[in-house]
Amino acid sequence: MLELIEPSPPGSTVTHFPTRPRLLVVDDEPLILEGLSRLLATRDYEVETAGGGCEALIAIGRQQYDVILLDLGMPDLSGTEVLRFVTERSVDTQVIVVSGDSTIDAAIRALRGGAADFVRKPYEPEELLRRVDNTLTRRRLERENNAILQRLQQSEKWHRFLVNSSPDFIYTLDSEGHFTFVNDRAESLLGYRREELLGQHYSLVIHEDDVSRAEHIFNERRASDRNARNIEIRLKCNPGMRRPRLMNGRCRTVELTATGMYDEAAGPFEGRFIGSYGVAKDVTDRKQAEETVHFQAYHDLLTGLPNRALFRDHLGLMLAQARRNQQPLAVLSLDLDHFKVINDSLGHTIGDELLLAVGTRLRQCLREGDTLARLGGDEFAVLLPTLVSRGDVEHICRKIIQVLSKPAYVKGHEIYISVSIGACVAPDDGELVDSLIRQAEIAMYQAKSDGRSRLQFWEPGMQAPYSERMQLEADLRRALVRNEFVLFYQPQVDAVSGEVRGFEALLRWWHPQRGLLSPAEFIPVAEESGVIVPIGDWVLRQAAAQMVEWQKAGLPAVRLSVNISARQLESPDFVDSVMRALHAHGLDGRLMELEITESLLMRDFEANAIKLGRLSAAGVRLAIDDFGTGYSSFKYLSRFPIHSLKIDQSFVQDLEREENLSIVNAMVAMGRGMNLTVIAEGVETAAQRARLQQMQCHEMQGYYFSAPLAAHAATALLGQQTGGTADAQRIAG
Repeated sequence: MLELIEPSPPGSTVTHFPTRPRLLVVDDEPLILEGLSRLLATRDYEVETAGGGCEALIAIGRQQYDVILLDLGMPDLSGTEVLRFVTERSVDTQVIVVSGDSTIDAAIRALRGGAADFVRKPYEPEELLRRVDNTLTRRRLERENNAILQRLQQSEKWHRFLVNSSPDFIYTLDSEGHFTFVNDRAESLLGYRREELLGQHYSLVIHEDDVSRAEHIFNERRASDRNARNIEIRLKCNPGMRRPRLMNGRCRTVELTATGMYDEAAGPFEGRFIGSYGVAKDVTDRKQAEETVHFQAYHDLLTGLPNRALFRDHLGLMLAQARRNQQPLAVLSLDLDHFKVINDSLGHTIGDELLLAVGTRLRQCLREGDTLARLGGDEFAVLLPTLVSRGDVEHICRKIIQVLSKPAYVKGHEIYISVSIGACVAPDDGELVDSLIRQAEIAMYQAKSDGRSRLQFWEPGMQAPYSERMQLEADLRRALVRNEFVLFYQPQVDAVSGEVRGFEALLRWWHPQRGLLSPAEFIPVAEESGVIVPIGDWVLRQAAAQMVEWQKAGLPAVRLSVNISARQLESPDFVDSVMRALHAHGLDGRLMELEITESLLMRDFEANAIKLGRLSAAGVRLAIDDFGTGYSSFKYLSRFPIHSLKIDQSFVQDLEREENLSIVNAMVAMGRGMNLTVIAEGVETAAQRARLQQMQCHEMQGYYFSAPLAAHAATALLGQQTGGTADAQRIAG
């Protein structure tokens, strides 16, 4: 059978046919049937026979044939009727009439009836074979042509589908710049229906500011690799569009690639230009994202003011202009006084609203050419160009201090603030961008030291203390890498038996030049710089490792308390960092206690409750440190999974005062009533111990019992408590 075996690959024009065409010979003479079958078999055709018209119809209904050799004169059903059946039913075959009727009319009737050829009996065998071969060849060529035509039609449908479904705006222009084709994307991109653009000049959709650039791109004549590619241009949206939700603004930004089109029928040297073809890719969202990223890179996200990077750029430009005009300029560093107290007591939401209000007030105090920036936290900076004298700076700063001193009303809160200002003037104080900013900040810190809410101009002698702090911060960042930190351990003892129930891990720094430093000398700098977070992680890991050493030595299972800083608790990774320290050493969470101050707990009540709840569920103990100096609200504290209260040493050290005695007694009673372990800090005398024992305080901590001990000394103390095992003596030694 002559037919397509399978679909051809895309772009192929080759049609595959079976190697043996199938033929049907129809005649009522058995000898003729046998003779034709033998003759056709010499060509390796697959031949079947039918002894009459009815038998032929049965065979045609059952099987498809490439060629039918049909006799006309048959008694049951004539060949003419068989031919009519084949033609009317559009049977996919070719019919060669082989008839004894030699009249021309018989041949004409057969060919008009749908026969492909007419052979008269008797026939020459070679002539018949040639007629069959020719008929099979014509059939093959017709089927190949049909297959090619179908592919072309399908390819055209696919092309139309792809073009109209493309996310890009595709168009063609004539040589005068009028649209001759636009795809369906035109409507969703620009709001124009296809028929509205066809015949219109391309300038209809070009943004006014891009017309001159568009003349070159939309009239592109180059058709090689030198054609216009990825040229950015803005297209206008249809102003009368009824569905603005399809659009994002009044124009769209596209990247345009265009190429010239030429008449292919023209001669090789004529090159008649007939128009251009273009593809416009919508990049509006990408451009907006780039602008957003650029804005975020150079602006403070809360206030929308320039950030440090943009402030430096403005300062650099103004310095160059000031040198040309020989005019001074000033740099101001402003910092709100006691802003941390507002944040801690009222929360960060109120603090952010206050910063917005401060930004608004500062703008009202400045001139049109001045630059206001937020450098971070509650620190602002101001650039004052075109000064006449320092008196101008003093006048503006007095106005700022006066305006900010008025109360701000934020979400029902009346808040009073003040500001400390540092100033330096170029070129008198220098002409380098970073130096001027740093000097203004140093002057601001000096204003805070001198009483706050004032202006301080930069003076050369202010550099030394600031440089010392910067050096300390740099040393802190290197201290972890150099393994300069060490933990000391102060015992917490049972108030009745005097046995050690736990230790508080206390951080010390072996500074290479300054020796052993207490936390008070470096923790504030660590908090401000953020270095406290990796230091806190190190303390957790080191404390866990020490506990495991004591366990391996067979020493008593005591708890170990670790202080948690504000930066640590606020870190999103806080809970995971604690769990990593425990899992790294296989330590039971019940042996670790985290000490957190009341004020720190209340900074972000809900978030902290969730974090501490997760730790408590893992068995980690929680203690309120410096109890009595913060909120001291049992209503709020009951919301946290607390195990211990640590009474601040300021109450313990002055127990002789009746007022303090009553307060401590009430704290102990309330703590016991909440089933919490009450620990008194700062116990230094026997009288203090006796008073606390009378109050039934559970545990005590202080120099009366022991100073903070190095690891080996704390190990020895635990060893003595158990009678001194060999392992303990070995570790202590």
